Amino acid sequence: MKLTKKIPNALTLGNLYCGFLSIGFAANGQFKNAAVLIIIGMMLDSMDGRLARMLDADSTLGKELDSLADIVTFGVAPSFLVYYTSFYQFGLLGFFVAGLLPLFGAYRLARFNTSPPKSSLQYFIGVPITAAGGILAILTLFGDRIPNIVTSVIFTAMCFLMVSRIRIPSFKEIPLPKYGTIVTVFIGALLYVIFKGTYEQFPYLIYIAAPLYFAYLAWRFIKRGKNE
Repeated sequence: MKLTKKIPNALTLGNLYCGFLSIGFAANGQFKNAAVLIIIGMMLDSMDGRLARMLDADSTLGKELDSLADIVTFGVAPSFLVYYTSFYQFGLLGFFVAGLLPLFGAYRLARFNTSPPKSSLQYFIGVPITAAGGILAILTLFGDRIPNIVTSVIFTAMCFLMVSRIRIPSFKEIPLPKYGTIVTVFIGALLYVIFKGTYEQFPYLIYIAAPLYFAYLAWRFIKRGKNE
């Protein structure tokens, strides 16, 4: 197998490792860095699929690996993050409730993997676990300004929306600037806080997330220009 064929799987493993690191950071009280790691995982998750199609490296192994990475980074990691920042006040009950996110997420991923291939290109059945985990990570990132009740309601909604039958439009074929709205909004918020002079209050891992995202944007524009 050519080295280029392994790049998408390497990014997927990077996504998985971000989930593991996020759990560790959350356990050590670095909640904002834990949230940023989930955001970085979102970036890697958006890259691996596009690179796999671009490099003609789609495989069953890659698909299964992607699901395993997603359940850790966007299921287990956000559930620990929400527990440590909001649900801890409910004691053991809060711990059990936090564990619902990976359960619902795992079911949603299994259903997605067994759905007809053509339908997954046009729409998703239920909210993707990547979006659910990313939304909860961003809520945690700005958690000091968001009441716990709001986080609890959104957490519960994400769990049920993931396993719902609602059709969510798929943006796989849309150019990158229109894809990954959550990540783009996150980067926009980053630029705003830097402009306001409050960047020192932000987690240091944000300085890894921002260059990674913009480097990928630049690479996509260059690649698209060569193909035109």
